[in-house]
Amino acid sequence: MQPGRILLLLLATVFISRPVATLPETQRTTVWTFDRLDKIGGYPTAVVGHPKVVTTPSGKYVEFNGVDDALFVENHPLAGMSTFTFEALFRPDRDGAAEQRWFHLAERDPKTGKDTDTRFLFEIRVIGDQWCLDTFVHTPQVNQTLIDRNLLWPLGSWYRVAMVYDGTEFRSYVNGVLQGKASVRFEPEGPGHS
Repeated sequence: MQPGRILLLLLATVFISRPVATLPETQRTTVWTFDRLDKIGGYPTAVVGHPKVVTTPSGKYVEFNGVDDALFVENHPLAGMSTFTFEALFRPDRDGAAEQRWFHLAERDPKTGKDTDTRFLFEIRVIGDQWCLDTFVHTPQVNQTLIDRNLLWPLGSWYRVAMVYDGTEFRSYVNGVLQGKASVRFEPEGPGHS
């Protein structure tokens, strides 16, 4: 690995959510497994840079260099969701940049096809040989970041991170430990990409 880069290995992203038009007890779960480059969650990808599939004793994963590697997926799995849990299993490695955006869900304007400014983000902030979670939501109603630079985790290990919205509160977690929360209200995002 080259200095200044961060390795991100994504195993699966799980979305447990409820569309606006369904009953409260109805849920939809979508699982995206990052073990190939041509399709994620059944959707074709656009590959940028040189992400690669690596094989380990526990399975295949996609490795990103943390600088200019990316997979673009033509789907926004949280579009239309009034409540959701968005989870990901990932491993941030050493020698990475201080700020890393590693998952970005963006809404698109259906008339122009261009991204709106409405989005959900998973990011990390590297502090020494540790990191903290930075989750972010931006909609026309809300601009909310959840980050606590005192809640640090060692680099080089696997973590399950989550952002949760229950309709009134936005929360973030690392391995089930609350990292931040804020009382906010926002409308579901429209279709887009990841």
